[in-house]
Amino acid sequence: MLCQDGTRKVKFSYQGIFNEILDKIGLMPLPPYIHKELQEKERYQTVYAKYEGSAAAPTAGLHFTEELLEEVAKKGIEIANVTLHVGIGTFRPVKVEKIEEHDMHSEHYYIKEEDAEKINKAKKEGRRVIAIGTTSCRVLESISDENGVVKPMEGDTKIFIYPGYKFKCIDGLITNFHLPESTLIMLVSAFVGRDYIMNAYEEAVKEKYRFFSFGDAMFIK
Repeated sequence: MLCQDGTRKVKFSYQGIFNEILDKIGLMPLPPYIHKELQEKERYQTVYAKYEGSAAAPTAGLHFTEELLEEVAKKGIEIANVTLHVGIGTFRPVKVEKIEEHDMHSEHYYIKEEDAEKINKAKKEGRRVIAIGTTSCRVLESISDENGVVKPMEGDTKIFIYPGYKFKCIDGLITNFHLPESTLIMLVSAFVGRDYIMNAYEEAVKEKYRFFSFGDAMFIK
C-alpha cells in the first residue's frame, strides 16, 4: 500500500524466524548515493553498535575505530552510550515551504541509568557533553530537561531541530557534511549558526572534502 509520504506498507508471509530470513535474503539498506553493494557489511556499521533496529548507520560514528576509542579513553574522556534506531525520516529532504510543517518520522531510543549518570556528572562538573552524530544529539535533546539533566528512559522521538532551537544538553557535536535541504543541515545550523555552517561548506567544497556517509567529519562547538 502506497502512503501519502511516499513510503509503502507491505505484509510479509513467511515460515520460520523473520529476522533469520531477512539476514539470508535481504540486502543492506544503503543511501541512494551509494551505488555499489557493500562486500563487507561491517563497513556500514559502527564499531560500538550493539542492537538491531536502525534503518541506517549513524554516519559520524563510522569515523571511530577500536584504537581511536582507546586513545579517547586514555585522555580521560568518558564515553556514554545511547541507542537510537535511525529511521528514514532523518534523510528525507524538507519539501515544504514552512519548515514547521515538515513531518519528522518517529524514531525509537533508549538510554541506560549508568550512561545517564555519566552525562549528568559531566554537566555538574562543568565538563562538555559532545554528541557523536546528529542522531545522538536528537536523543539527548529529547530526554534532557531545561538544565540539561537526563534520565534513563525509553521512548520515541520526533524532535525536529532547526534555527531558533535552544540546546539544553550538548556542548559540542561531531558530524559529517550533510545533504542540502536536509533536516540535518538545519540541525547543525541551529547549533552554531547558518552563516558559520555555510562558510564551512564552502571551504569543504573548495578543498574537495568528501560528503555524506563515508565522507569527512567536522567538530563544531
